[in-house]
Amino acid sequence: MTTVCKTRWWTTERKKSLVAYVYIAPFYILFIVFGLFPMLAGFAISFFRWDGLSSMRFLGIENYINLIKDPLFVKALGNTLFMGIIAHIPILGGGLVLAYILNSKLTGFKNIFKTIYFMPMVTSSVAIGIIFQCLFGFNYGFINFFVRLLGEKPLNWLGGDGSLIKAAVIIMFAWQWIGWNMVIYLAGMQGISYDIYEAAIIDGANHISIFGRITIPLLKPIILFTMIQSSIGMFNLFTEPFILTNSSWGGGQNNGGLTLMMYLLNKAPQGGNLYGYASACAYVITVLIIIFSVSLNKFFEEKD
Repeated sequence: MTTVCKTRWWTTERKKSLVAYVYIAPFYILFIVFGLFPMLAGFAISFFRWDGLSSMRFLGIENYINLIKDPLFVKALGNTLFMGIIAHIPILGGGLVLAYILNSKLTGFKNIFKTIYFMPMVTSSVAIGIIFQCLFGFNYGFINFFVRLLGEKPLNWLGGDGSLIKAAVIIMFAWQWIGWNMVIYLAGMQGISYDIYEAAIIDGANHISIFGRITIPLLKPIILFTMIQSSIGMFNLFTEPFILTNSSWGGGQNNGGLTLMMYLLNKAPQGGNLYGYASACAYVITVLIIIFSVSLNKFFEEKD
C-alpha cells in the first residue's frame, strides 16, 4: 500500500514538473535557436574564409592575426576607446550630479527637469544625428554662426582633416545618454534612507561632503552597473558617428570617426562579404568587453 502511494505521489510530482517545463520551454527553445546557436556558429565561422555562398575554407587563427595586424582595425580601436572614455566622463559624472540635484531640495520643478534630461534618450538616434549635422555644419551650422560672431574662422567639424569628428561624436553621444544614467542614479538615491542625510546635516556636513562620503559609497553597486553598461555601449558605438559622417563606413575624412562596429559591419554584411573575418572581429570585441567588465568588477571589489 505504501509503495502504491509513493508511486502515485511520484507520478503526480512528475506531472507537475512537466507542466512547469512546458511553460518555460518556449524561452529556452527561442534562446537556443536565436541566441546560443548563432553565437556558436559565429565562433566557428571565425576560423574560416567564407563569403556566404561558396564553400568554407579553414584558416585557423589567420583571421585573428590579420585583424590585429590591420592598421585600420587599430585606428578603429583607438577611436572607439578615445571617444567612449572621454564621452562617458560627462555621461556618468554629469548623470550622477544631476541625479543628486534632483534628489535633493536644491531645485523645484523636478518632474519637468526629469523629462527634459531623459527626452534625448527616447528620441530616434537618426533624428538626433540629423539635428547635430545642422549644428556642426561648416557653412550654415549653428555653432559656427557663433564662432563667426566672435570673429574666428569657422570650424570644419565633420570634414577637413577629420580631427574634429571625434569631438562632435563625443558631444552628441554625451548629450543623448546623460539622461539615461541620471534616471538610474536617481532611482538608487531614492533607495537611500533620508535619515542618513539628516544625520549628516545635523553633524554639519555640506552637500559636497554628503555627495562624496555618503551618496557615492552607497551607490557603488549601481555605479558599477552603469559603468559596465557604458563599456558595452562604447564598443557598440555606431549610429552617432555613422550619421554625422554622412553614412560613411570609413568614419569620414582620414577615418576620424571610424569605430569598431563600423569596421565590423563594413567587412560583412554591409560593405563586403568576409563573414569569417567579421566574426573574428566580433569575438575580439566580445573579449574586450569581458576584459573591461572583469577589470571594473575587480576595481569595485569591497576591501577588508
